[in-house]
Amino acid sequence: MKFKSRTFDQAHTVLALRELSVNLAGRPDIAPILDRISLDIRAGETACLVGESGSGKSVTSLAVMGLLPPDALEVTGGGIKLGERDLRAMSSPDLRRLRGRRMAMIFQEPMTALNPVMRVGDQIDEVLRVHTDLSPRDREAKVLDMLEQVQLPDIKRMFRSYPHQLSGGQRQRIMIAMALVLEPELLIADEPTTALDVTTQGQILKLIADLQERHGTAVLFITHDMGVVAEIADTVHVMQHGRIVESAPVEQLLRAPKEAYTTQLLKSVPSLVPRRVREATHTENVLDVRAMTKVYGGGGLIFRSEGTRAANEVSLSVARGRTLGIVGESGSGKSTVARCIMRLVDPTDGEIRVVGTDIARLSRGKLRPHRRHIQIVFQDPFRSLNPRWTVGRSLVEGPLNFGTDRSEAMKHAGDLMELVGLPRDALDRYPHQFSGGQRQRIAIARAVAMQPDVLVADEAVSALDVSIQAQVLELLADIQEKLGVAILFITHDLRVAAQICDDVVVMQHGNVVEYGSAPEVLADPKHDYTRALIAAAPGREWDFANFRPLEQSA
Repeated sequence: MKFKSRTFDQAHTVLALRELSVNLAGRPDIAPILDRISLDIRAGETACLVGESGSGKSVTSLAVMGLLPPDALEVTGGGIKLGERDLRAMSSPDLRRLRGRRMAMIFQEPMTALNPVMRVGDQIDEVLRVHTDLSPRDREAKVLDMLEQVQLPDIKRMFRSYPHQLSGGQRQRIMIAMALVLEPELLIADEPTTALDVTTQGQILKLIADLQERHGTAVLFITHDMGVVAEIADTVHVMQHGRIVESAPVEQLLRAPKEAYTTQLLKSVPSLVPRRVREATHTENVLDVRAMTKVYGGGGLIFRSEGTRAANEVSLSVARGRTLGIVGESGSGKSTVARCIMRLVDPTDGEIRVVGTDIARLSRGKLRPHRRHIQIVFQDPFRSLNPRWTVGRSLVEGPLNFGTDRSEAMKHAGDLMELVGLPRDALDRYPHQFSGGQRQRIAIARAVAMQPDVLVADEAVSALDVSIQAQVLELLADIQEKLGVAILFITHDLRVAAQICDDVVVMQHGNVVEYGSAPEVLADPKHDYTRALIAAAPGREWDFANFRPLEQSA
């Protein structure tokens, strides 16, 4: 694998942090959120800030931008310099003038960062209107040029579009255009590719690198994805508990990490090499899908249309104790298939047999007894768990609805908490009192409470950092071994699919384009689209756990 071989000895320092500390406002007695961190980023350099959730990565970026929530967090020591400017000494109005013009930020979720009631062209234009004296015509020309630079199609239509009319990748490109329209010296990118599929992620990473080279921008890239780090970084800073525990050029850090925490992070990264084939212990298929189709729209009395085929004659099966992965880009139909199988949406045609019963056309009343056989774990447990209910109430709700005695249900809930590695006495706590990884464990416990035959995991680990992700994947494998549950695993992360799936379905535009065992599909793909997905995976040539390129691990 070829790393960047750039040196920055002659480049000037764009961002310098010196002994920077951030505390909870008014609470100097509590351990700091950031504890005396120092780093430099030079012109044209990409510095990656990596670490688990809660390590202080995002707080660092907000401190630099002057966006720490008032009355919650405060800078209590150290310095922040952008070039020769001392940002800590600047007033709020002066900082506002600096944002956009000299430093800019791309946030993780563009749908929440963009104004939903403003056209995206007007939102980019607002940056120019506030910070420049350009005429309306010149501003529009500048915005259109920027939309072209970020490689959006039909830029005039894009200019007039609202955020909800664009795909996730297109919205992220709008955020990049907005951040770079004034050619700032510093660009901070906070997990900008975490929720994107591998091909869109690859396009966004290449786009940032191309624009950086064109404008000489210094980039602070915050991520928990070590594949992204291997692909784009010049320098890596590893954070833990608010401290930078290791800093090194990317190749040095990946080949010879010095700190135990860095080693742990690298060993947690799942490999793209599929795991060994497991012998099937059961031949009974608990889930059989035959020629399932889902069409959105269509019909009409005067102007008839065929509608959009989100899933087109999809067929798949999962045996008890086995894991089937469905992979593909956003819009490929993965989640549509999962929702149809769960009967959260009604399929247009085809069969969905769960433990032998076709549930595809059952009415809601007749469907209810069959729901206990198939349960789902969603991507975001904080949104799927009721924030006003204790964990115990969430875990017993399903069993109580199916006639289980309350005392028996509570005892079983305590057993489930221990099964997913959480204390039994945590049943009385609320979701907000747990970390993201712990909440996902609770969501898994809630799904398993119904003793299902099939567990659907829809991007269940995509929002977790690598070490927590590894723990949740291990948990799912452990539960499968103990309970014999079949798992349908929806993911855009090919590394995760390689490590947890026995078989893999590849979807494109609603169609199954390849289906076979994980080693067949991921190690020897037959379809051009599958090969393109694998080629787009960041860090695909690196064996992180063994600190060497894959060709040296063979």
